[in-house]
Amino acid sequence: MPCPAPPPATPNSRGQERLLPPGGPPGRREAAAYGADTLVELFTTVEAAERHADIVGGARAAGARVHLADEQVIADISTTVTPQGLVGVCRFVDTPFDDVLAARPRLVAVLAHVRDPGNAGTVLRCADAAGADAVVLTDASVDLYNPKAVRASVGSLFHLPVAVGVPVERAVAGLKDAGVRVLAADGAGDHDLDDELDRGTMGGPTAWVFGNEAWGLPEETRALADAVVRVPIHGKAESLNLATAAAVCLYASARAQRASGGCRSVTGG
Repeated sequence: MPCPAPPPATPNSRGQERLLPPGGPPGRREAAAYGADTLVELFTTVEAAERHADIVGGARAAGARVHLADEQVIADISTTVTPQGLVGVCRFVDTPFDDVLAARPRLVAVLAHVRDPGNAGTVLRCADAAGADAVVLTDASVDLYNPKAVRASVGSLFHLPVAVGVPVERAVAGLKDAGVRVLAADGAGDHDLDDELDRGTMGGPTAWVFGNEAWGLPEETRALADAVVRVPIHGKAESLNLATAAAVCLYASARAQRASGGCRSVTGG
């Protein structure tokens, strides 16, 4: 018998639960893979349960409660215009910033003043793909659990530590104290990414600070960094969007760290 809609999600607080649409079926598959500590409940239509039997089976195997619901219930509790028949209730998965530092990270993405949830989720996905050790969202950035951010991460939210609500000053100071070089990505930076790579300065532990796509990083934030680095534009494009610039910067660091024997291979080798 179809179940009634669950109660509204609780406010953001570590350990609580929230309705999450984690990146469509790929995201829900990732949530299920992390077990009942992450995925608590799964609501699914009969048709979606048949189409995504692996997700439903994985959720049950992990100890999550699975409920059959009709399409109207799914539509009511989903945040998407065209729900795909699956909605998960997951625990919050963010990590305390002190735990991020204690792990001695070698590659970190810091999202400072990133307000667009799609950008935040996509940068998180880029960081995951580049083999980053953590992502930090400052207190001036969008909520990690914004449904659009969760969907844009396409499951990467469940792959690496993400600290939230950290003042940018604390984020930079803590990373520097942990021996991490902090680079601010800015189109008007006085350091060129190609030059940094040529000089061999990118092989050590590095954190990239990314700002708002529309207006970049405030001067006071740029001043906190060890260097302000621009991605060179070799063609006629005016600029790169945030996610593209982040991917270029993170992969440049990952490649330099691999070449210097520092960081793990981003291909998993």
